[in-house]
Amino acid sequence: MRFALPLLALAAASCAQAQDKPTAPGVTAPTERVPTDVRRTTLIVRDMEASLKLYRDVVGMKVNYDTVVETSGVALPAGPPGAKARLVLLNANDGWVGWIGLMQWIEPKLSAAPYPTRMGPGGVVIVMNTDDVEGRCKAARAVPGVTFTAEPRLQVYPGRNGGPDIRVMGCNFFDPDGILIEMNQILK
Repeated sequence: MRFALPLLALAAASCAQAQDKPTAPGVTAPTERVPTDVRRTTLIVRDMEASLKLYRDVVGMKVNYDTVVETSGVALPAGPPGAKARLVLLNANDGWVGWIGLMQWIEPKLSAAPYPTRMGPGGVVIVMNTDDVEGRCKAARAVPGVTFTAEPRLQVYPGRNGGPDIRVMGCNFFDPDGILIEMNQILK
């Protein structure tokens, strides 16, 4: 849980910046921009349709791009040069940041790593803020390949600079490819 707070704060700050107001007590928008935006995280997936059931249908992200690309095997060190992969880009509320890419090698197929059951170095946690955490967590449970680690529950984090506590309802689960998702709803 030690790493979740900075990611939660970053996500909340990004939302606050986009809306130009705090998203919850204890969270404030940055006063100045930094030189880098995190635009997109691309996940290498085993089964595109299973991943879309989660990220598009349950989380509610919008498919913005869907094509087959030929990969070099160099810049993205996966698959041999000339391999074909399906790339789907999904956006949340911002047209520039917070996107997720899903990439599945289709010719030749990549062998899949073992499905994780615990986090460790190199592991990834994606923290998402949503409008209905209990409903979306329930819907995520029905997606094949999703494995829950924590049911929806109240989590309380210390506010920034002595501000009020940050109250969050959230659940945690591994997606169909073993990426840990922390699905949150920031409470006011």
